[in-house]
Amino acid sequence: MKTVSRNTISLEASNQIIDKAIAEAEKGNFSIVATIVNQDGTLVAFKKMDHAVIGPVDVSIKKARTAALFGFNSIDFGKMAQPGAPIYSIENTNGGMISFGGGVTIIQHGEVIGALGVAGASVDDDERIAQIAVNA
Repeated sequence: MKTVSRNTISLEASNQIIDKAIAEAEKGNFSIVATIVNQDGTLVAFKKMDHAVIGPVDVSIKKARTAALFGFNSIDFGKMAQPGAPIYSIENTNGGMISFGGGVTIIQHGEVIGALGVAGASVDDDERIAQIAVNA
């Protein structure tokens, strides 16, 4: 039987990653929302930049949850959720998933310990910002 690990991302590490995402967004004059969830999809940290609109709040949470719950980035999730693909329409499960970029897993010692969701810029920029923040 496989042992379930309880390694999870800390609040301190979550805030550091979010701050890196915000710093990267500022370079491009984007106002984003950034969310960190643990491996179970539970909210750990959240920040909304002052001029970010409200819509990306829910999107950033869903991007992070998608990556954490399925164990891979939301952009890759989206490739499998297209019409005719193996898991088409799965984004309607689990309270709503996101099937495009900006949700990135946070991995430690080969294990998903959480995920970052970035929303508020273009999808390509959300993905780029999230990748930079997680990999910094």
